[in-house]
Amino acid sequence: MPESAEQLSDLPVTLADVEAARPLVSAAVLRTPTLPAPRLSALTGADLYVKFENFQVTASFKERGAVAKLARLSAGEARQGVVAMSAGNHAQAVAYHGTRLGISTVIVMPEATPQVKVAATEAFGARVVLFGDTVADAQKEAQRIARDEARVFVHPFDDPDVIAGQGTAGLEMIEDAPPLDAVLVPIGGGGLISGMALAFAGHSPATEVIGVEAALYPAMWSALTGEARPCGGPTLAEGIAVPRGGELTTVILKRLVPSIALVEESALERAVNAFLLQQKALAEGAGAAGLAALLADPERFRGRRVGLILTGGNIDPRMVASVLLRELEREERIVSFRLTILDRPGMLGRISTLLGKLGANILEVHHRRTFLDVPAKGTRLDLTVETRDQHHAQTIQAALEAEGMPVQRLGAGGVDW
Repeated sequence: MPESAEQLSDLPVTLADVEAARPLVSAAVLRTPTLPAPRLSALTGADLYVKFENFQVTASFKERGAVAKLARLSAGEARQGVVAMSAGNHAQAVAYHGTRLGISTVIVMPEATPQVKVAATEAFGARVVLFGDTVADAQKEAQRIARDEARVFVHPFDDPDVIAGQGTAGLEMIEDAPPLDAVLVPIGGGGLISGMALAFAGHSPATEVIGVEAALYPAMWSALTGEARPCGGPTLAEGIAVPRGGELTTVILKRLVPSIALVEESALERAVNAFLLQQKALAEGAGAAGLAALLADPERFRGRRVGLILTGGNIDPRMVASVLLRELEREERIVSFRLTILDRPGMLGRISTLLGKLGANILEVHHRRTFLDVPAKGTRLDLTVETRDQHHAQTIQAALEAEGMPVQRLGAGGVDW
């Protein structure tokens, strides 16, 4: 049986703290809508409701925790200013609301942070310091600056005010959606899910709060299960690529979050693609993690009313283009073939005519003669074509083979380039 609010009063942050943060957040942060998502529901088999935190000014839920922290500074602390470490959304949230409140902000970012994120943070009024190779290095430098300049250090997740502020998203979701059977919440350091779990425990205890982590960064999963797994590697969900959860958040999650789903990179890509094509909403990898868990394990949620929080929409446009193209390849709507053909006049015309009759659109052609495994009078032809679906791709391959041209599939499910 779920614990009551009174039974949870010994936690480092409580439901009362979340509710006390609400007027501070409501005064400065958009109350984002929670809307039914019928097309995503049809895709997953669950009855889905999505909270769109990508509508915030900085396109992320992080504004809630930043406001809750900054609004509670004393007059003296506000004059001294704040410092934070972040490579993304927390940086922009602290910078934006710090400037809005007249508070000086310094943000320490790893040296490899993309310039677009640095520029965005500076545009919100922060002084950006580039330091170290990792966020952990940046945190040490931020803490040094906090000591030397007497600034308040604003932690991205392991801070009671930040956790309480993030929890206001849960309060709004409970009020705006019908009763939910489950809610899926991305986990990085655990600030958002800690606050939301407190909100649901107090006002909708029948709702199962499920965390979602990138499989490459299962830090909180390891902390809760006791089974250590390695953390690291390039992930589309860099916003939740945290090698270790917070101390406060771990305590809260051990009491309130019964399970954590780990999602692979392919599921994250599918989720970003689905949000864009089915919901017309731009989601970063971390922001789409909840949907990724649904796509990876649809039977677990089939027929249930499920809430998702699209936590952020800060994604590089080049990455969006890459995700869309890769999904077309997975669906076999873009297919690459390798043919070994006779090197004689008219062969390319014959192939292009055949493809035209079959309704395939040629996107790329690479003509290669120098491979030793190709006959001296032959040539290798790599074709990338646009198709309608998997069946259409198979029809094209069969037609090419029927013309006496051996075909290899390249890319997804085929041989490497």
